[in-house]
Amino acid sequence: MEKFVIDGGVPLSGTVTPAGNKNGALPILAACVLTEEEVVVSNVPRIRDVETMLEILERLGVSVEWRDEHEVALRAADLDSEGAGEIDRDLAERIRASFLLAGPLLARLGRAVMPPPGGDVIGRRRLDPHLDALRALGAEHELNGSIRLTANGGLRAGEVFMDEPSVMATENALMAAALTPGTTVMGNVACEPHVQDLARMLTKMGARIEGIGSNVMTVHGSDKLGGCTHRVSPDHIEVGSFMALAGVTGGELRIKDVNADDMRMIRLVFGRIGLQSELDGGDMFVPGGQTLVVSRDLGEYKSKIQDGPWPAFPADLTSIAVALATQCAGSILIHEWMFENRLIFTDKLVAMGADIVMCDPHRAIVTGPSRLRPISTTSPDIRAGMAMLIAALAAEGRSEIGDVWQIDRGYERIDARLRDLGARIERVSTEPARV
Repeated sequence: MEKFVIDGGVPLSGTVTPAGNKNGALPILAACVLTEEEVVVSNVPRIRDVETMLEILERLGVSVEWRDEHEVALRAADLDSEGAGEIDRDLAERIRASFLLAGPLLARLGRAVMPPPGGDVIGRRRLDPHLDALRALGAEHELNGSIRLTANGGLRAGEVFMDEPSVMATENALMAAALTPGTTVMGNVACEPHVQDLARMLTKMGARIEGIGSNVMTVHGSDKLGGCTHRVSPDHIEVGSFMALAGVTGGELRIKDVNADDMRMIRLVFGRIGLQSELDGGDMFVPGGQTLVVSRDLGEYKSKIQDGPWPAFPADLTSIAVALATQCAGSILIHEWMFENRLIFTDKLVAMGADIVMCDPHRAIVTGPSRLRPISTTSPDIRAGMAMLIAALAAEGRSEIGDVWQIDRGYERIDARLRDLGARIERVSTEPARV
């Protein structure tokens, strides 16, 4: 096990390039199962969740070859062996994204055995939208420790309407429909940037998809998909995290290769709490030395940040927004309505001196700016861990954050990249020395 030791209170300045989108890379890697041909994916983040997904694919018989630091070639030509379609239980428990293989395996083999997936403990995350969507395409399932999915005679095109715009369920249905001949209409689906990226890849493989970027997509599937080369889009959540890091430390930061359209709502919301940014060609520039002041709503009412399905403010940035708000002058209500445990970590920020009042599990009032104290704590999940790291970099003094493997699941080499920006951070082993 490892921990971060951080000496905070230093402005972070310089230039950084965001990694490929974690939540985009995982379904894109899973999509290789849809074809016997080679799929080459570039700009793949080298993080724990990606490593686990690749290990799952290898156990299924997929050939995995790293050809460059961030480029991987996959070939799923040998999936028909005995036991194919069954996900390794231990690996499935490491990441929730293991369930993304349900749709591709069903479409390719007509069967899939899915153990309960793992992932962040941020509240109940339903699998029902996945099963409802796959059932609409002709699949059946039974629950006996694992979820056993079958599609005797193959999947069939149809109409999918989701009771909630689940990102992963949309991706599962999208991949299944792409390898199902005929036209499938999908309603009330998610349209996050990483869903769009997956849809663009599937079109390269031979599917025809209309409505990319909307909540209604029409998929003209095929009985055979081909290989392709695809580059994972930059991670807008990581861009938002770096913006917050610059804001709380007062540094000047240039973020390279940003997709401006993906950043519209993030820039709007961060601007509401005083963090201004500028677009410069394909880069984003965060000026240094900003005085962060929360803007009140018309009539001097309290301002609010509320997450939601795209294009609303991303739920994965809610924890980051809380950490940023602790350094902003004024008071703001942060409403995280999607996951009931997402804001539980705020007790750690309160221990650092933050002025946060929890109204209920979904709502917190943050009043700042607070002079944060260093802390010794652990990372409960990816985004809360990053929020704690942001707070530790803002606090003067030495902090320690344990269980950094949680942060490593979503942020590639974050300590080394932060040191390049001037951060005083070290990764230290917590294992006892061997004699």
